Amino acid sequence: MKTIKKRNYLNFSIILLLLLIIGCKSDKKQNEQIPLEKDETNVIEVITRAMDFQTLDTLKSGWNTFAYKNMSGETHFFIMDKLPSDSITEQDINLHLMPPFDDGMRYLIEGKSDSAMAAFGSIPTWFNDVKRYGGTGLISPGKTAVSTIHLEPGKYMMECYVKAINGEFHTSHGMWKFITVIDESSNTLPIEAEHVVSVSSTEGYVFNSQPKMGKNHFKVNFIDQVPHEHFSGHDVNLIKYDNSANIDSLVHWMNWMNPTGLRTPTPRGFTFLGGVNNCEAGQTGYFEVDLDSGNYLLISETPKADEKGMLKTFTINSN
Repeated sequence: MKTIKKRNYLNFSIILLLLLIIGCKSDKKQNEQIPLEKDETNVIEVITRAMDFQTLDTLKSGWNTFAYKNMSGETHFFIMDKLPSDSITEQDINLHLMPPFDDGMRYLIEGKSDSAMAAFGSIPTWFNDVKRYGGTGLISPGKTAVSTIHLEPGKYMMECYVKAINGEFHTSHGMWKFITVIDESSNTLPIEAEHVVSVSSTEGYVFNSQPKMGKNHFKVNFIDQVPHEHFSGHDVNLIKYDNSANIDSLVHWMNWMNPTGLRTPTPRGFTFLGGVNNCEAGQTGYFEVDLDSGNYLLISETPKADEKGMLKTFTINSN
């Protein structure tokens, strides 16, 4: 009888040990395979750890909210470029689109403006038909930008064309990816905004609201959209600045065609907090941000943004 009890005890111990081992392996496997997907609030996570976008490859059409976490050491943004054809390939981007931009920027850095314009002139003609459906504004390392944009079905290129310290575009370092937006509604509505920013080439920014401490929601109306001197349109970026900041240096930096423009490192004293990237005329985008006390500004990534009325400052007091 004592022998039988001892065997039963040993059998139970062995079974329990096997269950624990299987459970540990299952937990380890689960931890190794965490998919990127929408969370319960339908927010799409985008993560940058180096020169990359870690996010979903397929999205539904309609309103989509993105939480872009910049876990790298450089300032970034993303913009959603709707391509004119689904047949555009990775080879078309890497071999035909990026080299003219890289060559043109290199010539600008060398002070050879004529050669730069000639290089930009070899950009593929299909690029003229790209439509821009927004994205986040510039976002500093360690920060998260939350933006909501409306996407039509089609093939998109998600990209960041901020420049590295050597003047090369982040896109040339692999910071772009194709995303397919399917013809199925996201069934999502944008947030209700307390602040409205209207932006146009004629009036600049029309913004008369006073943001507060805590969470703020902004709606951005694109009254029109035109190519400025840097061949691109206008957008809205929210930035906090301290007493060491020089706003003139920021205005200069926001033009990518300047040799030092949109190039690492960013001007001293500024922290980029997101916004809404270029949208087509008549479109609307949204962004939200938590603000504490301090000095802030809204600025467009365009040449001479201050002269065009696309720079607005405001202050949030602690009391």
